[in-house]
Amino acid sequence: MMTSTRGASKALAVLVLEDGRNFRGRAYGAVGETFGEAVFSTGMTGYQETLTDPSYDRQIVVATAPQIGNTGWNDEDDESRRIWVSGYVVRDPARVPSNWRAKRSLDDELVAQGIVGISGIDTRALTRHLRERGSMRAGIFSGEAIAAEDELVARVQAQPQMKGASLYEEVATKEAYVVPAVGEKKFTVAAVDLGIKGMTPQRMAERGIEVHVLPATATVEDVYAVNPDGVFFSNGPGDPATADGPVALMTAVLERKTPLFGICFGNQILGRALGFGTYKLKYGHRGINQPVQDRTTGKVEVTAHNHGFAVDAPLDKVSETKFGRAEVSHVCLNDNVVEGLQLLDQPAFSVQYHPEAAAGPHDAAYLFDRFTSLMSTVMEGQRA
Repeated sequence: MMTSTRGASKALAVLVLEDGRNFRGRAYGAVGETFGEAVFSTGMTGYQETLTDPSYDRQIVVATAPQIGNTGWNDEDDESRRIWVSGYVVRDPARVPSNWRAKRSLDDELVAQGIVGISGIDTRALTRHLRERGSMRAGIFSGEAIAAEDELVARVQAQPQMKGASLYEEVATKEAYVVPAVGEKKFTVAAVDLGIKGMTPQRMAERGIEVHVLPATATVEDVYAVNPDGVFFSNGPGDPATADGPVALMTAVLERKTPLFGICFGNQILGRALGFGTYKLKYGHRGINQPVQDRTTGKVEVTAHNHGFAVDAPLDKVSETKFGRAEVSHVCLNDNVVEGLQLLDQPAFSVQYHPEAAAGPHDAAYLFDRFTSLMSTVMEGQRA
C-alpha cells in the first residue's frame, strides 16, 4: 500500500527494515511512504525495464549500481503500462539525464507515477545486509511521513509477507489482445499473462508468431478458442504456491500435448504441474548478469533474472511424472538453483529467467527458436 505527495526532492527520507535496521538519506521521486519487500537488483543498466516489470509488484528495489538515472526516461522502453515497484532505492541519482532518447528525468517519472524512493544511502551496506539476512519487509518514509523509529518498525512489521502472496491477477491484463506476427505468420500462440513483459510477445512476433495475450483468469476453452500451435505462460509476481488456477490450466494444456513454453513464474507453474514443490529463496536472483548452464548443450549463458522463488526438483536424475519423464535442463552456476525444466516425452519446457533480454544479454534468445522448433515438429507430425 502506498501514499505519496509531490514534494521537494531534498526532503529527508529513511528506509526501515523489518529487523530494525534503518538507512537515512534524501527523498527520490515522490515524497510520502511506501511498503514492500526489499530486494536488490545487480543490473548496471536497464532501470526503466526493471521498474516497469510487473514481476516487481510490491517490492522495494535496491539498485546496486552506484549511479542511476543517467539516461533519463523515454517513451519506448517501458515493459508494461506503469511502474510496478513499490519503492526505489539508489545511491547517487543523476542530476541531469544525458541521452538523445530521454523525454524527462527518472526523478520526474517517479514523481508523476507516485513512486516513493530514497537516495544517498550506502547501497553496498544495504545489499550486504539483505544477502546475509535475506529479503525482508521494508518501508520508505520521507517528509511528513517520518515518525519515531519504533513506530516505523512496527508499521513495517505489520505488512504482509511475500511468501503466500497471490499477486499475478492484479498485474495481468483484464482483456485479451493480439500482437501480430512480423512478416509472414507461421504460428499462433496463446500467451497466458501472469505479469508479462512487453518485449516477450515482441520476441515471438519477430519469429512469425501471432501472439494472443490472455488474462491470468483464462480458461482452457479461452486458450483453445484461438486455435493455438503453442501455449506460453509468462513471468509474474508473488508466491507460485498460490497459483492453483494457472497450474490447473497448464495441466489441461499438458494433457493435450500442445507445445508449451514458460518463463520465470511460468517455470514454477510447470514445476507444480509436474508434481514438484516450490520454495522461497533467501534473497533471490535479480539482475542481468547471472550465469546459467544449459545442461542439454553444456553451454554457459549470461542471463537476466528476477525471481525470489524456485522449483524444488532433483538435479541428479530424470524424474517420472504423470506427463512422462522430466529433467532439470538449466541450473544457476552461483548456487545450483533450478533454472529450467523440460519434458522428455512431450513438447514442453521452461526456464526461470528472462530470454527476452529487456534489459539484459541476448545469450538466451535461442529459447524462442527452440519453441518455434517444437511447434514445427508437432505440426509436421500432424500432417504426416
